[in-house]
Amino acid sequence: MRLKTTDIVLSGLFAALTAILAQIAIPLPFTTVPLTMLIFSVALAGMILGSKRGFLSMVIYLLLGAVGMPVFAQMSGGIGILLGPTGGFLLGCPIMAFIVGFVSERYSSKLYVFVAMTLGLVMDYAVGTVMFSIITKVSIYQSILYCVAPFVFVDLIKIILAISIGVTVSKRIRLV
Repeated sequence: MRLKTTDIVLSGLFAALTAILAQIAIPLPFTTVPLTMLIFSVALAGMILGSKRGFLSMVIYLLLGAVGMPVFAQMSGGIGILLGPTGGFLLGCPIMAFIVGFVSERYSSKLYVFVAMTLGLVMDYAVGTVMFSIITKVSIYQSILYCVAPFVFVDLIKIILAISIGVTVSKRIRLV
């Protein structure tokens, strides 16, 4: 993959935006997983930056967190977060950004982009749920009830918001 300076700069900017939006965290009483704006940022990165840059922005975000920068929710960081029970939801972010970017590069239809964001979200949920289930030794069903079910409705609202902002930004600034 050949990268230009603009690819690296734009990806770094979206990694920083993701780090900021991940700090908007609302603790929920029935789970240790906070409600954050991470999914919104990932969807927006894929839509605005495209598949390559969107993927790269999320890899940069994860690498910053892995080396200890406090970029994850609640100002946390470190490899332990990525390898912990909820780390799979973070590790699924580059996949989601790639899927959204891939479709956004080819289609301008909001419906296609919504489907891509939903598919990306499902992939993120799948990676996160499996990792949570393995680490905590609970069933996939219990993992879904604990880590996915409380967030589905709000995450769908976030991707709709990402589409509306992404369409507006994409019309004004051609990056893809």
